[in-house]
Amino acid sequence: MLQGFKDVPRVVWLLAAGIFVNAVVGFTFVFVFLYLTGPRGLGVAQAGLVVGIGGVALVAGNFTGGWYGDRFGHRRVLLTASALGGAALVVLPAVPTSLLALVLALAQYASGVIRAANSALVAVTVPEGSRRQAFAVTRCMSNAGFALGAPLGALVATGLSYDWLFVADGLGTLFFALWTARVVPARAATAPAAAPDGGLGRGGLWRELRARPAVLVLLGAIVVIDLVYRQHYTTFPVFLADHGMDTRAYGLLIGINGGVIMLLEIPAALALRRRSPLHVIGAGLVLVGGGYAMLMLGVGIATTVAMMVLLTFGEILYKTTATAYVADESPEHAIGRFQSLYAGVSVTGVVLAAPLGGALYDSTPDLLWPLCAVLGAAAGGIVLVMGARGVRRPARPAHETGSRPEAVAG
Repeated sequence: MLQGFKDVPRVVWLLAAGIFVNAVVGFTFVFVFLYLTGPRGLGVAQAGLVVGIGGVALVAGNFTGGWYGDRFGHRRVLLTASALGGAALVVLPAVPTSLLALVLALAQYASGVIRAANSALVAVTVPEGSRRQAFAVTRCMSNAGFALGAPLGALVATGLSYDWLFVADGLGTLFFALWTARVVPARAATAPAAAPDGGLGRGGLWRELRARPAVLVLLGAIVVIDLVYRQHYTTFPVFLADHGMDTRAYGLLIGINGGVIMLLEIPAALALRRRSPLHVIGAGLVLVGGGYAMLMLGVGIATTVAMMVLLTFGEILYKTTATAYVADESPEHAIGRFQSLYAGVSVTGVVLAAPLGGALYDSTPDLLWPLCAVLGAAAGGIVLVMGARGVRRPARPAHETGSRPEAVAG
């Protein structure tokens, strides 16, 4: 097993350790709505607006973080965003209610920039052909940290106060900035310098995307699947409650999700690293849709557990592989921008899943899960078709990518 990670640089393992620590204390987003409607005394509608603004800021940060990195350096952007985001979280409990939306949006925007910059940093550090394993390591450590952090956050909120959640999260983010500065040398995070126009010339990013139709199709499929995937954070717990399954049941199902990811994320990346990425991604999207199809069979322990297992298997297949695939397909001078595009579309569900899914569930509840199943199958099917067509970008010289010749195919 370790042999499969021989091309993952030591710096990635060190960065993953920092990600783990930061994820352990990064639990505020789980409790922010309770904080706003509880200690802060906001109404449900006001709290929803504040959280919604923060969600938009998070998506915007994901879309722009890689652009900053291509221009100013991914390590520098990651450090700056971590410092700003950490500071915003530390002071948030002390800011007046009138400024809550602004400060929370700043923290969320910084979080999005961190996510995109972190992906780009891994992409420019790891040679093509080893990125699936590298992204599997960082994602597995992030999920492991969150699995520990969520119950820890509940203990902090009930035993101390909600304020300490934000202070701990902010200090963890500041620690991540210091850790990254120490373990990631600037020379290890440098991509080829971009020209004043970003190195893309007239037509820029759109021209590069049109030259890579499989990436365009993938980005569209990820928008669709994220709307579907995030229903298990929004309408799914409401659905369980409406059918007599309480919060403990939902917590158990979420625990299954995290546990399976921790057990299988890295082994799956190793076992499938030589498989066609589009085939792996397409299969993962179909599995996500298949998970929701299980709910059409009825509501019970067996169907809901099967739903979560299939959803998790699909997540393991598509998330790591898609991140690495976009990095491998990127022009060498625009890896950050391509990572930002993927990072941005991969969180569109944060803003859109709840209102769209909620509206459909409120009006026609029996239609939601069949539609999720169909959308998952459609998104996965079109990616599988692109994989079967063998759509490739022109191969780049191995000395530019650090790739082994056999790993260049898209």
